[in-house]
Amino acid sequence: MAGVSRRYDCSDPLERTKGIADAVSAVRRGELVVLPTDTVYGIGADAFTPSAVTALLDAKGRGRDMPSPVLVGSVRAAQALVDDLGTYGQDLIDEFWPGALTIVCRANTTLAWDLGDTKGTVAIRMPLHQLALELLKETGPMAVSSANRSGAAPSRTAEEAEAQLGDSVSVYLDGGPSGDEMPSSIVDLTGAVPRLLRAGAIPEERLREVCGVLLSDEDDPAPAAPPADDQKDATKAADSSQGGRSPLTEADTKTFASSEGTDSDKDTPPADR
Repeated sequence: MAGVSRRYDCSDPLERTKGIADAVSAVRRGELVVLPTDTVYGIGADAFTPSAVTALLDAKGRGRDMPSPVLVGSVRAAQALVDDLGTYGQDLIDEFWPGALTIVCRANTTLAWDLGDTKGTVAIRMPLHQLALELLKETGPMAVSSANRSGAAPSRTAEEAEAQLGDSVSVYLDGGPSGDEMPSSIVDLTGAVPRLLRAGAIPEERLREVCGVLLSDEDDPAPAAPPADDQKDATKAADSSQGGRSPLTEADTKTFASSEGTDSDKDTPPADR
């Protein structure tokens, strides 16, 4: 538990300065903070403090099977987290960052972090929100998920986030109502050809204009359902020599599509981080 939480009205310049400083200190202590983004409010922790990431998942009521995406304050920070952006990653970043695009890449294997059961990948985004960017440039990469309890509606105000998360969070940065209700678009870059994991704020046509080619679920024939006992242990999809499929399994893509908001076993659409 974080003890008594503190909320700062960031519309006031003095409160904003104090709030960012307090949030930075809290993150460095391994505590949780809530911050506004260009989509919905997020709950964040130091991406390199495993106990803090565990506390984030606990606060949301989630397990390691739904790892948090990572928000960054600069392109350079993102590049340091991944093994390879692939053929199209830099073009997508140049066109859509900061903004509502999450990219899934192979994680840098030299990094000492534990975001959950990521299967060697990381989902990264640079938000288009000045307050969030100011914080991220001070803290470095943060594991951030939507600021709500698992299965509940994502928070669009600091008050809504506090009502759900309470004193599990040390600092609430109140930046007013959040921006876009649409979730970020998620593109998987771990295969030879980019794959759209979740349609979102950036139209698919715009993504195709940058990539030239973009696979989606409609591009694949309907697979035969595996036996129930084998569902969790399904092998990874074929690589580029078998049609350009992403190495992520269908279960993995559902995890990334829902890891930024409500759980995949809920009927409500996934929210965004």
